[in-house]
Amino acid sequence: LTPEQRENTELLALSVDVREEQQMMIDRVAEDDGMILEFPLLSDPDHAVIDRYGLFNPDESRQRPVPHPTVFVIDKTGEVRWKFIEIDFRVRPTNEDILGALAELN
Repeated sequence: LTPEQRENTELLALSVDVREEQQMMIDRVAEDDGMILEFPLLSDPDHAVIDRYGLFNPDESRQRPVPHPTVFVIDKTGEVRWKFIEIDFRVRPTNEDILGALAELN
């Protein structure tokens, strides 16, 4: 992110994991990849927020339900300016995709 984007951008992540499971993932990423998350990871174990946006994957064949990978770029007025929603949990947007969407806000 550019300095201006850092100043004007807030990054949040949301998962269905309870805080203890989130912390295990954060610790594993730090240990395996040497990366520290620099943004809040919010917990939605009852998937109330995820359901509100229709992003819960009801695939009952999975051992554990996984929400659809989703990224929203929302401007200061609350308007969604870019979104990425994928059914396959292994497919994620690239950093370049997200940075490009942020650049479009300026």
